[in-house]
Amino acid sequence: MNLIAPLIRPQNVLVDLDAASKKRLFERVGQLFETTHGISAAEVFESLFSREKLGSTALGYGIAIPHGRIKGLKEAACACVRLKAPIDFDAPDNLPVDLVFVLLVPATATDVHLQILGELAQMLSEPAFREKLRHAPDAAHIHRAITEWRP
Repeated sequence: MNLIAPLIRPQNVLVDLDAASKKRLFERVGQLFETTHGISAAEVFESLFSREKLGSTALGYGIAIPHGRIKGLKEAACACVRLKAPIDFDAPDNLPVDLVFVLLVPATATDVHLQILGELAQMLSEPAFREKLRHAPDAAHIHRAITEWRP
């Protein structure tokens, strides 16, 4: 099993989300985590937006991994979003982003969240895996691909 599998619920995989900007994406992800985890949407938005101000979380190849710390969160939580249309994310390769993995960790997170980010980066560095996510017919197929991936 990979580190991401236990963190991503099926309902936290969104396909063809319509978000024209990072700000709108973070608002929608905030709403998602409020619904699925009971975390304040405003707190999720602020955490992700504040982190993004420090530097883009885009990796290149159309991928971004925005992440943030949340007070009161007991364990890390993850969401995967495939955007309907790519958006600018200030990526190092200047390509717009269409696949987004959002990671939320407790405010007092340890090195575990760095291990999770590292594994996400490793997973998403595989061209065949990225294509599988981009061409999956629905959220269930994306969720299965993520949970079955092996480092």
